[in-house]
Amino acid sequence: MRFLFRPVVLLIVVTAGSCYAIAQKSPEAKTQKPSVSKPLAMVDGVAITEAQAREEGAAALDSLELQVLRAKAAAARNEHQILEDAVERLVEDKLLRTEAEKQGVPKEELLAREVQRKISEPTADEIDNFYKENQQRIDRPKEEVVTQIIKYMKKQKEDSLTEAFFDKLKSEHQVVRMIEPLRYNVSADGRPSLGPASAPVLLVLFSDFQCPYCKMFSGTIKEITQKYGNNVHLIFRQFPLTSLHPDAQRAAEASLCANTQGHFWEIYDLLFQDQNSLNDEDLRAKAVKLGLDVSAFNACFDSKRYAGEIREDVLAGSAAGLDGTPALFVNGRLLYGNHPYADIAAMIDEELKKK
Repeated sequence: MRFLFRPVVLLIVVTAGSCYAIAQKSPEAKTQKPSVSKPLAMVDGVAITEAQAREEGAAALDSLELQVLRAKAAAARNEHQILEDAVERLVEDKLLRTEAEKQGVPKEELLAREVQRKISEPTADEIDNFYKENQQRIDRPKEEVVTQIIKYMKKQKEDSLTEAFFDKLKSEHQVVRMIEPLRYNVSADGRPSLGPASAPVLLVLFSDFQCPYCKMFSGTIKEITQKYGNNVHLIFRQFPLTSLHPDAQRAAEASLCANTQGHFWEIYDLLFQDQNSLNDEDLRAKAVKLGLDVSAFNACFDSKRYAGEIREDVLAGSAAGLDGTPALFVNGRLLYGNHPYADIAAMIDEELKKK
């Protein structure tokens, strides 16, 4: 990341690879009523109490609770990013000053010599090629945007030269960054897990059984656990996006009922194999297919025994800033969306080196 003497450019992107929605409270979860039921209105002498108002507004209050949790997490992320960016700017400024003093020139002169004066004007062919490659996104005649294209291409060249220059300086000096990555405490006892609890790397996965990206990601997670074996401990936490996936809540409950009989990972595979068959009868059929104690499963499933635990998972995920799935935490470090194997492996390898 490069910051020195350069403008900030904000990009707004729509990221593929995750199911995104405001996670709503399951209808079975109870709203906690206030201890003192004070009147908020009167109708013909009959009080309408705060408890009644909270019951009436339960869904909106629950949504507000999640929004507050996510806002706090976003503030923590922004603060950490500001500090990381500031540290990087200070590191680069220190390197630039040191090199400028060594060469006996002002730092502005050194940067101009190593970066600005090496920026050449794009050729006509380079401009044509750029326009052809990006024509669908630009959607305007080339003559109208040629000035912007030239400016953009020169900025890319400047970025590349700046990065190369500072990488060279960093390779010639001892730079040690002690600022830690932002980490969240999202582990939970009693949730379904794989691998030894003593493993050096803890993976916490938040997922939704009806989310198509979670289905794709489940294969990646299986590959990771097989590759890293006893070096990772995986914990599964529920994050059903009920506003998008109407069967996700009941699928989550079914998975935890299967877990009471020691068959969570078997039903995990079945649920992701056929995401179009997740209504109540389909879920009961999966219990039969797995050879579970059907009476015990049905009693658990009918009682909605794990609705509260699922709500706890949604709250924990929201407190870490989640509003979509899949999300994986590697020793508390967040990877959001359907990341490829290489991204996860790289972060795990970093954590193993630290250990």
